[in-house]
Amino acid sequence: MTSPPLAERELQSLDHDATRAIGAALARVARPGDRLCLWGDLGAGKTQLAKGFAAGLGVSATVNSPTFVLMAESEGRLPLFHVDLYRLADSIDALGSGLIDERQASGVTLVEWPERLGDALPAQRLDVRFRGSGDEPRSIRLRATDTAHTRYLEAVG
Repeated sequence: MTSPPLAERELQSLDHDATRAIGAALARVARPGDRLCLWGDLGAGKTQLAKGFAAGLGVSATVNSPTFVLMAESEGRLPLFHVDLYRLADSIDALGSGLIDERQASGVTLVEWPERLGDALPAQRLDVRFRGSGDEPRSIRLRATDTAHTRYLEAVG
C-alpha cells in the first residue's frame, strides 16, 4: 500500500561517514514501533545508514547487512530490528517466516528491500530512498507517510 507523503526532505551524502551521520541523527528521535523502509539499489548506502542508526541508538554490536540471516536484532536505547528482504520473493515469504511481527512494537525496525512486502508494506513509516552508488555522492530522500514519522525530517534539518 502506497500512502502519499505528509512531508519530505532531500539530503545529500558525499561519503559513508555522512550517510552514517544521517542515520545517527535519525536514531536520536526514534520511538518504539517506528518503521523505516530503506529503498535503493545494491551499494546505494542502505547498510551504511543502518550502521549510523544503530550507533545513534547506542548499539555496540557490529551491524552488517542481514542478507543471509534475514533479520538481526540488536540492543540499544531501543531494540533495533534490522530486516533485509533481498533474498525473499514476496510478502508471503516475509510474513510467513515471522520477519514482521508484534515484537517489533517495542523497538524500531529498519527494512531493506521493502518492496518485497508489496501490499503488506506498513502504511505508517518513514521511507528513505537512496539514489547513487559506488563512489559517487548520494541523494537521500526522506518521506514521512504519517504525522508520527515527520519528526525524522526535523532531526536532520
